[in-house]
Amino acid sequence: MSDRLRAVVADDSVLLRDGIVRLLGDADIDVVAAVGDGEELLSVVHDHGPGGIDIAIVDVRMPPTHTDEGITAALAIREAYPTIAVLVLSQYVEERYATDLLRGDTTGVGYLLKDRVVDVDDFVSAVRRVAAGGSAVDADVVAQLLGRTSRTSELERLTPREHEVLGLMAEGLSNGGIAEQLVVSLGAVEKHISNVFTKLDLPRIDHAHRRVLAVLTFLNSR
Repeated sequence: MSDRLRAVVADDSVLLRDGIVRLLGDADIDVVAAVGDGEELLSVVHDHGPGGIDIAIVDVRMPPTHTDEGITAALAIREAYPTIAVLVLSQYVEERYATDLLRGDTTGVGYLLKDRVVDVDDFVSAVRRVAAGGSAVDADVVAQLLGRTSRTSELERLTPREHEVLGLMAEGLSNGGIAEQLVVSLGAVEKHISNVFTKLDLPRIDHAHRRVLAVLTFLNSR
């Protein structure tokens, strides 16, 4: 049996869809299907099931109304097949849709802006990370969600540096990646993350979940 990742791609833009399929193939990721609307996506996922698909890469807006068909399908996949990872692509930061997707269990969930796809290495890395049970949230999404909730007492407890670390955590960077990005020591990053967890009163659950919940807990407590 092949150990290669298996993906389904859903986007009504033929050019973007074909481009994603091509770059995934070049990265040794098998695309089991490429579809243009939410109904087709759900049909493919139902036919293959968790045993045949590792990750669904989904556009937010697809036919027939080009509003929320994609995100609706993504949420349905998360509910019916929680072991299938979902990476949502959006043209813009759409707070309501990001909130809907990221509100619950963030294992194997990503939300990226489409213009990030041009960086092939970063995109493929995000696909693999999300498929492996991690997360990938675009920096602009994090910034907007943080800005929207900046009046909460929890967020006001954080220092400016802890804000920076928080954003990088939600993007999916490792402690080492954060240290490199901020040009600080690994020990300093670990201390900042510990402070974030403490100040946000996060429960002592799975460490990976806490990293993302450090950003998203504000949305759950509105």
